[in-house]
This record gives sequence, structure tokens and C-alpha cells, in this order.
Amino acid sequence: MHNKNSKKIIKETRVNDAMQREISRIIREEVKDPRIPEMTSVTRVEVTGDLRYATIYISILGDAEVKENAMKALKRAASFVRSQAARGLNLRHTPEMIFVQDDAIEYGVNMISKINSIIKEDNKSED
Repeated sequence: MHNKNSKKIIKETRVNDAMQREISRIIREEVKDPRIPEMTSVTRVEVTGDLRYATIYISILGDAEVKENAMKALKRAASFVRSQAARGLNLRHTPEMIFVQDDAIEYGVNMISKINSIIKEDNKSED
């Protein structure tokens, strides 16, 4: 039998997942700002328990200037994204959106690159 807390967690997880899908779609298909590169993704969404705020984690591949400009564009488009999300999601209240840069994917790509170069160096020294 589920208790009240586990039901709340399940609901929050469903809302987070639905918002991630919808916001990804909106950014990809509806936000028309050239400062947002195609390689921009919503990595996760965390909605507060009262559904008032949603932290949207964004991964942007590019240099510091590209990332900074894309984040400015997303923050400027936040009210548009929120209004479009309200249409696409069946929520009583659509949370206020807070966009946060997420560098985890880029960090992972850099680590893999470093590991691969170490492996290549090891293979060269064995020859």
C-alpha cells in the first residue's frame, strides 16, 4: 500500500518528466531565437512540491559566449515557454520557470576524451 509521501513523489516525478518533454519540445520547435543553438537540451526538471517553481536544467554545447547568450535568450523567453507549457500540460498551475545551466554532459564528454587520450598514450608507450 502506498503512503501519502510515495504518492506525492510519484506525482512530482510524473510532473517533472512531462514538463521536461514539453519544455524540450517548445524550445526546439517554438522558441525562435538565433542565440539558442540546436545542440541545446533540457537535461532535467525539478518542480517544487507546491508546483509554484520549476528549475529547468539546460545543457548547451558551445563556448562560454554561446552558453551565456543562450541562457540570456532562454531567460528572456521564460514567460513564453511557461504560457506554451500551460497549453500543453494539464496542470492546475503552471510553475514559474527558472533556467539553470547544466554542464554535466559536457563534463562527461571531456572526461571521455581525456580517458581516450590516456589510453592512446599508453598504447603508444607499449609499442
